[in-house]
Amino acid sequence: MAARAVTKKGLHGRLDGPPGASRAMLERRARWLLMVAVGGANLAGALFVLLFSTFVMPDPPGIADPAHVRLVNLLVFCAYLLFGAPIGVTWGMWLFRPVRTFARHERDPTEEERRGVLRGPLRLMAMQGTLWGLGAVGWAVIDAPYSDLLALKVGMITALGGVTTCAIVYLLTERLLRPIAAVVMAAGPAQYDAWFGITPRTMLAWALGSGVPVLGLVAAAVAALVVDGMSLTQLAVTILVLGGVALLVGFQVTYFAARAIADPVRSVREGLARIERGDLRASVPVYDASELGRLQAGFNHMAAGLRENERLRDLFGRHVGEDVARHALEHGVVLGGETCDAAVFFVDLQGSTHLAATRPPGEVVALLNAYFGVVVEVVAEHGGLINKFQGDAALAVFGAPERLEDPAGQALAAARELSWRLREELPQLVAGIGVSAGQVVAGHIGAEQRLEYTVIGDPVNEAARLSDLAKTAAPDRLLASAAVVASADQSEAAHWRLGSAVTLRGRTSRTRLAAPFRRPPPSGLDRVINRLRR
Repeated sequence: MAARAVTKKGLHGRLDGPPGASRAMLERRARWLLMVAVGGANLAGALFVLLFSTFVMPDPPGIADPAHVRLVNLLVFCAYLLFGAPIGVTWGMWLFRPVRTFARHERDPTEEERRGVLRGPLRLMAMQGTLWGLGAVGWAVIDAPYSDLLALKVGMITALGGVTTCAIVYLLTERLLRPIAAVVMAAGPAQYDAWFGITPRTMLAWALGSGVPVLGLVAAAVAALVVDGMSLTQLAVTILVLGGVALLVGFQVTYFAARAIADPVRSVREGLARIERGDLRASVPVYDASELGRLQAGFNHMAAGLRENERLRDLFGRHVGEDVARHALEHGVVLGGETCDAAVFFVDLQGSTHLAATRPPGEVVALLNAYFGVVVEVVAEHGGLINKFQGDAALAVFGAPERLEDPAGQALAAARELSWRLREELPQLVAGIGVSAGQVVAGHIGAEQRLEYTVIGDPVNEAARLSDLAKTAAPDRLLASAAVVASADQSEAAHWRLGSAVTLRGRTSRTRLAAPFRRPPPSGLDRVINRLRR
């Protein structure tokens, strides 16, 4: 399987050119490959017509000098190749002119150049059909004086060979021009063209794989009825040759036609697999102006929309918090809120006005970003949500909108961790932290056009007042209410000691204070970890 994948990749690499190749390199590569492929297809078709008409299909009766006629046909065949090949090359280069013009300039293609690239396979096939048609008519006219049946034979065989060659040329050209077509399609969407649809390609494959061999067999049957003395051996040889050609050429053409349809579908399927794995940067090259090209372009539009949605979701989560964003996406957004038990802590800098007045604005912004970075990290580690930033203050919520097993304990643990980290990592800043818990209303407030998620309730006000008091009255600049310590799990409550009751500013009821036990100095390992964090 691995060897097969490498071989397939190598084949596509040889056909499409090296990654990152310039337009000029792609054009030269496609031009020379087309000359070799189209020339080889025409030569093979011409040799088949010569051999089949000379040695396989018997001549009709009544020809006076069969050897002379065969010599004349051979000379006509060689002369047509001698003159027809340069005409075909010149004509093909003229048809290829828009591709060369576009490839030489690093600009968007004109509409004429777009049509020249996208309709290149069809135009080249039409050119080949014209040359083969002229050859069939001319050969039949030259043989008509010798025998009408001979003219009909060579004309029909040449026409069948021309149909086969034209179909092969179309399929090869479509494949070899894909890199150039992808560049053209990337410059802008192309309108749907029915000439490039799945139906014409399928009918082309049928005509070559089934129609031409069947017509050949019909011609052999007619010859057996018309030609006197045609032996059973001659008829059997004719049928065997036609059958062998049908099997060989029909298989190749059907394979190319199937690949022309399967390759775009496979690229979309692989792109979908990448998106399913979470890679939203997936895209597929668009090199087709048919329904398949629409499928490829549609996938790219879908992937771009998913990337945009993910970007908006990321921005939404950054502004309101991932939990709020996820809750809004899952349950919708409505004005109002719900009552729930939650814990909150409020952290506020002391002396921020003096800081802004004595330090450059850039330094102040850097300090605030470092300060808020620590706050966000600590809150996230303990399962909380930053509800809002207010200047140099932040409000963290535990238990809304997502329920927590121990919101009070997690808020207290986060507050202790934040108090220690701010003293260790940002000693030039002084921040007061207050922790409270109780019933709050959590939800969206504002208007239908503009709203925000917030938490309202007495615990929020109490946490803010505790934060103000902690700036001056607490050794660690951290205070909590006794109620939140009582609500916490015993493993966390053991880190706190209760103090006296006070009446906080703006409140009528008294609040019993709680402060953490002094944290022992960090060990050597803790200091190393702390330096790595900084």
